[in-house]
Amino acid sequence: MPTYTDASGLVITYYVWPVPAPRAVIQLAHGVGEHAQRYAALAADLNRAGYTVYADDHLGHGQTGLAQHGGDHTKLGRLGAGGLRSAVAGVYQLSGIIRSEQPALPLVLLGHSWGSFMVQMIVNEHAAEYDAIVLSGTAYRWPGYLDGGDLNRRHKALGTTGVEWLSRDPAVAATFVADPLTTATPLAKLFGIREAARLFGRPARDLPGHLPLLVLVGGDDTVGGERSALKLVNSYVQRSGLWDVRLIVYPGARHEVFNEINRDEVIGDLVDWLDERLTAVG
Repeated sequence: MPTYTDASGLVITYYVWPVPAPRAVIQLAHGVGEHAQRYAALAADLNRAGYTVYADDHLGHGQTGLAQHGGDHTKLGRLGAGGLRSAVAGVYQLSGIIRSEQPALPLVLLGHSWGSFMVQMIVNEHAAEYDAIVLSGTAYRWPGYLDGGDLNRRHKALGTTGVEWLSRDPAVAATFVADPLTTATPLAKLFGIREAARLFGRPARDLPGHLPLLVLVGGDDTVGGERSALKLVNSYVQRSGLWDVRLIVYPGARHEVFNEINRDEVIGDLVDWLDERLTAVG
């Protein structure tokens, strides 16, 4: 597995799912308490559509977190001394690696959940470096619109795993709980209140208007859901000045739209949107 070293000397593991003559590169940013390999099926779908995919295990997570925490699985999800800022910087650092390895290809930044919040932060500072942005399971990063607490409280009667909120497919919850590289500890507890508060913010003013943005959320997503996603896309249009913004809400779907019972519909919508905006290379 390839790695790179961040500014503080920590080694970050990342993964590449390549295709010959790709039309673009998609960089995936995973959510809290999980890891990049949970997106292997999505990467395979994107490969079939002609896209090369890169994804890192963020600080404290997956193979990066195991190395960082000396192999202690109980510490997975804890970011370490650099906190959220270092985690965001690590994701952006991978973008630079992709640009150096694939300089001629469009670069799409796709973030899920916590990954989507980091993507929002990166876009605020570096929007001109990307060709399209996709946010899934996302929210408007403001109190009242973003829930970092007990995300399963509305779904706890549906099962015993504690992560029924992820998907209507029971296998997703069972697989998550059985995965030695995941944790269901709430974000605020993993990060601590001060670091969790750093997630709050809004889309920046005057971003490059032509930057295409796609937002995919479940109507039954406890992290944000439709109300929060509407607030977010309206902010990107009115505050940031983006004009190619699309929101798709999947009624009844929960948090992980790429792992939902209608995942084929979601993947189809994503690929269609990407294909419309990215010109084939080669």
